[in-house]
Amino acid sequence: MKKSIIALALLATLPAFALAKKPTKAAEPAPAAAAPVVEEAEPTITEECVINVSLFNESVKNKQYADAWDPWWQVYTTCPNANKAIYTRGDELVEWKISQTQDQKEYEELRQLLLTLHDKRIKYFGNDPKYPAAYVLGLKGVDYCNFFKEDPLKEPAYEWLKQSIEGMGNKSQIQVLKQFADLSNARYKSDPEKYATAYISDYQTVTMILAAQAADPQNKNAARAQENKDYVDQMFASSGAANCEKLDEIFGPIVNDNLSNLDMLNKIMAMFRRVKCTESEIYFAAAAASHTLEPTEESAAGCAKMCMKKGDYKEAVTYYEQAIELSPEDDKEDRSEYLFNIAYIYFDKIKSYQLSRNYLRRSLELMANQGRCYILMGMLYAASQPYGEGIAPAKAAILNKTVFWAAVDKFQKAKMVDPDVAEDANKLISSYSKYFPTKEEIFDLPELQDGASFTVGGWIQETTTCRAAKQ
Repeated sequence: MKKSIIALALLATLPAFALAKKPTKAAEPAPAAAAPVVEEAEPTITEECVINVSLFNESVKNKQYADAWDPWWQVYTTCPNANKAIYTRGDELVEWKISQTQDQKEYEELRQLLLTLHDKRIKYFGNDPKYPAAYVLGLKGVDYCNFFKEDPLKEPAYEWLKQSIEGMGNKSQIQVLKQFADLSNARYKSDPEKYATAYISDYQTVTMILAAQAADPQNKNAARAQENKDYVDQMFASSGAANCEKLDEIFGPIVNDNLSNLDMLNKIMAMFRRVKCTESEIYFAAAAASHTLEPTEESAAGCAKMCMKKGDYKEAVTYYEQAIELSPEDDKEDRSEYLFNIAYIYFDKIKSYQLSRNYLRRSLELMANQGRCYILMGMLYAASQPYGEGIAPAKAAILNKTVFWAAVDKFQKAKMVDPDVAEDANKLISSYSKYFPTKEEIFDLPELQDGASFTVGGWIQETTTCRAAKQ
């Protein structure tokens, strides 16, 4: 009596249509020579099925796998459409069973059962809006990789994982994305010529999804997505497929065939940038075509690099200015990078030192701990001779040595804000300190007395401390 009460209570929680056997549709009249078409009926969900679902579900929740096995097996074999828990709990239960067996034949049967489990879930619950067939294919692919390790390339799993990612998009599971990247890498290593193009395409797909997940503030797994993206990036970078010449060979024709396809051009540019192939002619071609269609920060920066390589420095500055305008205001890292690049062009190529310093100061306003900016500013000062006109040549020669005080001050500042540049800064300090005015020269100009405050003239206008070169 007690069992019947429990059964009735459980049955009450299920929709009426789930308990009734669905009628078989009448077949269309078949041609004379053809066999009659019979549609397979849905398995009947009995009272016993409902009870067994409850029994195994609770047991698995409590990690009581031995108790769960028999009721689960009864449901799985007699009414596999009764409840999605047959599969969500069944995956865990079968894996436990695999871990317990010492018999090779049973192990083989169980791992095949694990794959069939996913197929049945797709058959009966493949239309689930949250966990559709594509999601289940991802689980199937991961399980194949875990339990069929003797298969080196795991081609079946590769296809299942690929279909899962195509179906789930940015909602793909992180474990599916990582496993797919691992398999694609293994395929590439087995035959680089055969699998290079597919591997590069797979890498793009995986990293774009992981990047989107990592950038989603609502995603509780954002940090794990970023960790896996870093892993996949590193794997790709060390694979050999990231060779710039190889990428040029593969993507050259693709760029030429897609000069009007903005989405494809942007994806190719992102790929080249991730693997640090931004000096490539193919990257430049993609950037130029993309910029013509719709100017973006990425395309403007690409065109700037192209102009730098061709020696068109003023045009490079123009493109970097566009990149700054097109970049988000809160993207301080990229904006400071573009400003630094402009500063370097004005220093090294155009020789406009004051303009160079202006851009360095703007870059430092965005990111104050850039030692490179202070080093470049010091080099600007060291390369300058602000004194000359209207001053006796001998005196101007001494005063022009004061720029090295200002330069060394900047090198000192560089290593203070950024320990990563300390080694370079120390070398520059050692080199340029030798050019300080000597004691004799300071003696001839009382305003340069050792320890006194002095403002370097001309465009520099930096206040520094006088000190003599060490003898």
